[in-house]
Amino acid sequence: MTRLAYIPLWTALAVVCATAQQPVAPATPPSPPSNRQVRLSYVLGPGDQITIRAFQFEEISSTFRVDSEGDVNLPMLGKIHVGGLTVEQVEADLTERSKAYVKEPQVVITVTEYRSEPVFVSGAFKQTGIIPLQGGRTLLEILTLAGGVQPNASSKIKVIRHLENGPIPLPNAVVDPERKVSTVEISIGSLRDSLNPAENIVLKPLDTISVDKAEMVYVNGEVNKVGGVELVDRDSISITKLIAMVGGLAKDAAPAKARILRPVLNTSRRAEIPVDLKRILAGKDNDFPLLPNDVLYVPSNSHAAVLSRVGIIAIPATSALIYILAQKL
Repeated sequence: MTRLAYIPLWTALAVVCATAQQPVAPATPPSPPSNRQVRLSYVLGPGDQITIRAFQFEEISSTFRVDSEGDVNLPMLGKIHVGGLTVEQVEADLTERSKAYVKEPQVVITVTEYRSEPVFVSGAFKQTGIIPLQGGRTLLEILTLAGGVQPNASSKIKVIRHLENGPIPLPNAVVDPERKVSTVEISIGSLRDSLNPAENIVLKPLDTISVDKAEMVYVNGEVNKVGGVELVDRDSISITKLIAMVGGLAKDAAPAKARILRPVLNTSRRAEIPVDLKRILAGKDNDFPLLPNDVLYVPSNSHAAVLSRVGIIAIPATSALIYILAQKL
């Protein structure tokens, strides 16, 4: 049986291993919508000012104000009703109308002045897009207007503010002088329960409010259900809870030889943390917290439990120093 040698973290070398079973690779979460995608979803109305750029159709390439009826008057195309339509829908409509004058028209619309200063909502909210502030709205009000978050949303909301509007007035806000923005992450649970009223900040024009998909932990090997489990409103999950959620261990499992594969910061490698599931499930050892993107691998009794990934660092879980470092990875 091939056995991985444990070596101190400060002299750790990459270990190349071969195996008959390979851990599940964590899925890459979808990227949040870009600013362009968010702006395309903005619903136009009276008072908005739009700039139209039409390739090879300079007659309509200019800036126009949406009138009180929700219309714009365009050269050659005449009066076009845009009120109640998204920017994307108006782009498509003008592209189609322009075909009478241009063979392959390309129309791009930018909202250059909003009827009310907006904030941008993106990510795993139930409704994303542009929401007008209409004088002033709090983060909790925007969360309500967006319909709340999706069931698989992360537990934290991120707010990004342009420094021209001042930094976000929270002690954990981070200022990025290069990007000229202030950023903060706020717990959705804390916000909803008013645990810290200061977190319900009054939003400023052009703030971006986003929430990512929930981070995952993964389990593979001899368990009854292989795959990923969303952390949702948690920052970690215990091994015992994860095992219960995947239906327990399979008949041929070797729980004493289980291991956690934890991403090593700024590398493509994973640190290997051996755990004795048999002792943990029997209550003889302390439970172990699994962090986002960890993989719990439970080998089989029927073959040598050797990892197939290149660049795994073997880490003895009994070392207090390494345990602390592993928590930070």
